[in-house]
This record gives sequence, structure tokens and C-alpha cells, in this order.
Amino acid sequence: MVHLAGAVVIAGGFPLLAGVDLEVTSASLTVLSGSNGAGKTSLLRLLGGLVGLSSGEGRVAGVDLARGDRRELRRRVGWLGHEGSFYDDLTVLENLTFAARALALSREGISDALSRVGLSSRAHTPARLLSAGQRRRVGLAWLLVRRAPLWLLDEPYASLDDEGRVLFDDVIGVALDAGATILVSAHQPLGLERAARVLRLAGGRVVGDS
Repeated sequence: MVHLAGAVVIAGGFPLLAGVDLEVTSASLTVLSGSNGAGKTSLLRLLGGLVGLSSGEGRVAGVDLARGDRRELRRRVGWLGHEGSFYDDLTVLENLTFAARALALSREGISDALSRVGLSSRAHTPARLLSAGQRRRVGLAWLLVRRAPLWLLDEPYASLDDEGRVLFDDVIGVALDAGATILVSAHQPLGLERAARVLRLAGGRVVGDS
């Protein structure tokens, strides 16, 4: 699913990634650890097609990072970042419906996804009235609707209470069982029973793999 060899990402003359070598197989869970500024978010953004590859080799979900279409890559990736990309004036249901239409996806799974993340009662609530934790849950619902082969999750526990974290772990478990490949940046251990590969980053490089 992921192949990087000497991957470098430079922004403003500063190397966000300084030569990353990485292989990730399909249907696996990988946790990215490291201090702030280690390169975790930059690595996820590269894999999601949100930043370009400055040098080195990379192939993600069948797309060549050096010569491929980053828009095509973004269509194959489910992304959950620090900020949910929702329209504040649209309701939760309208946001998910609009996003599904934009990618020509079926809308049949939206109701089930909202139920799974505990937001059925908020379906007709404008996004601007949601708490940070509820917006995080909408992001999880979108991942369930999206069913992308590759999930990239940047600090997914942020803004979630204990109940929300348990919910998140359950969603991740379901996605893994369905064959998704998942990379997560996290400052704290996930609550999943299954073993995860842990990569430690520092200075824009992978310095540990266990």
C-alpha cells in the first residue's frame, strides 16, 4: 500500500521530511509516534497527497508520488486531521450527503454511519453548533461512508472524551476487519487489543520500528 525510499519534503526551505524509507502492507495498522515537529503530520500529509514529494521515491495506493495525480491519490484516501473540513451552515446530514455526492459515492451508508458514531440525534444540527468532539465524530462517520482503502488519522483522540475514544477504537477495529490500511499519529497508546506496528519519528526521519 505504501512504498517510500529516501522521501524528502521541503517547505519554505525547511525539510519537513529528511529521507524517509517506509513499507506498509495492506490491511495493517501502523502508529506514528514522536515529539511535536518530528514529522508525523508531514508524513501523513505526503501519503494523503496534501503535500508534494520534493525528492526520493514514493508510491501510495497505486499512485506514483513523483509523477502521479495527487487529486487521484486523495480520492483513494480517508483523511482525519485536526480540523474537520465541513461547511458550518450545513447540517451534519447535509455535509455528509454533499461530500458523498462530490465523490459519486452511495449515500445509503450515511444513516448507519451516524448511528455508529452516536450522532443520529444531531443529523439535522448545523455543523457550527457542534462541539469539537462532535465534529470529530462527524469525521469518523465520513470515514465509514468513504470506505477508502487507506486511512490517515492525525491525532484522532484529540477532543474526544473517554466514550469517544472507545468509539474510535471500535471504528478502527471494524475498518481493519474490512481490509483497510490505517496509519495513525498518536501521543498515547490506542485502546485496540490487536498489535500495531509502531514507528518512531525524529527530525523528519524514521528512527525506530517495532
